[in-house]
Amino acid sequence: MVHDHGMENVLVLQGGGSLGAFSCGVFKAFSERNIKVDIIAGTSIGGVNAAIIAGSKNERPEVALEQFWLELAESSIDLEPPWQPVTGDGSGSYYSQYYQKASTSLKHMLSSFSSAVYGNKIMFLPRWMPEYAATDPQYFSPDRWTYIYDHSPLASTLEKYVDYAKLKPGGNPNARLIITAVNVLTAEPLTFDSTRQQITAKHLLGTSGYPLYGFPWVEVEKGVYAWDGSLLSNTPLREAIDAAPITHKRVFIVENYPKKIERLPQNLPEVYHRARDIMFSDKTAHNIKMSKTITRYLQFIEELYEIVESNLEVSKIDRQTLESIHKKYQKIIKEHGAEIRKIAYITREERFPYLYENIDFSPTGIKSLIKEGESKTKQILQKMGL
Repeated sequence: MVHDHGMENVLVLQGGGSLGAFSCGVFKAFSERNIKVDIIAGTSIGGVNAAIIAGSKNERPEVALEQFWLELAESSIDLEPPWQPVTGDGSGSYYSQYYQKASTSLKHMLSSFSSAVYGNKIMFLPRWMPEYAATDPQYFSPDRWTYIYDHSPLASTLEKYVDYAKLKPGGNPNARLIITAVNVLTAEPLTFDSTRQQITAKHLLGTSGYPLYGFPWVEVEKGVYAWDGSLLSNTPLREAIDAAPITHKRVFIVENYPKKIERLPQNLPEVYHRARDIMFSDKTAHNIKMSKTITRYLQFIEELYEIVESNLEVSKIDRQTLESIHKKYQKIIKEHGAEIRKIAYITREERFPYLYENIDFSPTGIKSLIKEGESKTKQILQKMGL
């Protein structure tokens, strides 16, 4: 295993619906390079990916994760366009690129429409499906609905991939699992850590219950109702740092939503798309800056403490006062002593951005994302010498 002594590898996975397939490719590349992940943190579909990796029933979690995504793709209803899209003349001209973009957008739109209307039988289903008529007491009262899609099928699907016995204190997971959500009643962040509690299917449904896409809250504990963690932050880096504050870290952040683009949006759909990307993009720069600042302060305190011990007469200092100061310093070290030694961003590209690409579960779309994630990660790991 590629693993530096005294430094943990932390993998942080963003949410993003079907875009989570990109993280599958990322982890495939990690496995191919034999890089050990010590802590894996995620929210929304990133939390689901993280749980499969940490608690995989398969001895090769990268295989289990890819099987999960391919099964999702095979279970989608793939609508065909009513005509054969024009793909251009292959010359790379403006018109060729235009037709290629139009064709890609049409396929995205059809796949997204399919997901919205029919759902995905192993992940989520709309409440208007006929089979809910006998079991849903509010079936004929949509004015009382607080959600549109039932994502409990995801829990049944995950039973095939996740060994929940691993996801508890002493459970020996493949990596320490941290997933995040938000308390519906208090707006407070919720952090679920496999070293401190049993992670169950309820926690995974809670972290992926995004209300603005029509998914329900989940009662993860008595009186605690959870929604998708991306409502607060789509990049749970702070939670990963807080979980293990002593050991230095090398952090990899997987970005499903790019922070930077090369040109301004050209129309309203692109405006809405860009606004969505900004909402879900990584905003942990301040966390990283503060972590480095605290590291510098601790180094400065250590230097001052050494000067005091070396240059002052101990007999002139109250021993209890000196010990009290030292205990306070050790407490700070224990709570904030970890340093982010390296940080790498693995970012999905958006060649043909489309507003509803995060509900495109078509086989073509999923396989393309897995391939892109794997390729991007290999390039980054090679630059890092890993």
